[in-house]
Amino acid sequence: MAVKKGLGRGLDILLPEMEEAPKSTMEIALGDIDPNPDQPRREFDKEALQQLADSIAQSGVLQPLLVVKEGMRYRIVAGERRYRAARMAGLHTVPCLVKDMNDQEIMEAALIENLQREDLNPIEEAAGIRALMDKCGYTQEMAAKRVGRSRPAVANILRLLNLPAKVQKLVKDGKLSAGHARVLAGMDNKEAQLELAELTVKKELSVRELEKLAADWGKEAPVAVKPPLPLELEDMRERLQNALGVRTMLRGSMKKGKVILQYNSTEELEAIYAAMERLEK
Repeated sequence: MAVKKGLGRGLDILLPEMEEAPKSTMEIALGDIDPNPDQPRREFDKEALQQLADSIAQSGVLQPLLVVKEGMRYRIVAGERRYRAARMAGLHTVPCLVKDMNDQEIMEAALIENLQREDLNPIEEAAGIRALMDKCGYTQEMAAKRVGRSRPAVANILRLLNLPAKVQKLVKDGKLSAGHARVLAGMDNKEAQLELAELTVKKELSVRELEKLAADWGKEAPVAVKPPLPLELEDMRERLQNALGVRTMLRGSMKKGKVILQYNSTEELEAIYAAMERLEK
């Protein structure tokens, strides 16, 4: 089984006896083995499963399944992919390590095995750690020890579950990396998270570029300081305002500019119209 970087010690911590698996395994008929009904992973990639089946057909099952004995049958704790692939490859028996485990140990082993898979995306990994905490009653620190990670690393990945559903889907679909997701998770504004996520996908922004955008998000643009009007223009503005009776603004210089008349009521608009009529006479 491929081991996900950073989680490689998970099952070893939980099941140190696995190191002695080659000496304590036994061949069990596939017909005597049942899948775990509480298997955390519900979907198995068909293409990847076929590739594993082809490998097993050539080299056999290299890592034993972990099972518990239930009456005359055996239930899978860890190794359901190998079990399915072995059936596809046409095997009749598979090597198994039989161990006495309680329900919590079985659940924990199944969750940890899934967390060690290389094809988990960051959201699936976060959900797996959250399930480990919820179902086994672990704190972040306890879960971190179980999966062989630091507590801050576990805290950071759990934050991804707070991202909007649309952003999580972009991560699941591989359109956003774990680095992108961590940057977005550090923002408080949900609308900003979604907007920047979509912008990142559209413009193919790097994590560094996204970090800069996130850091600048929400900052007010500096207010440009307008240079004072020349005395002649300021005098003209005041005379126009007094003559028209409405707020008058003048922008520009002695060579080029514009005059803005602002009215806030019907009466002020009528005052401007009356001034125009006087000019036409």
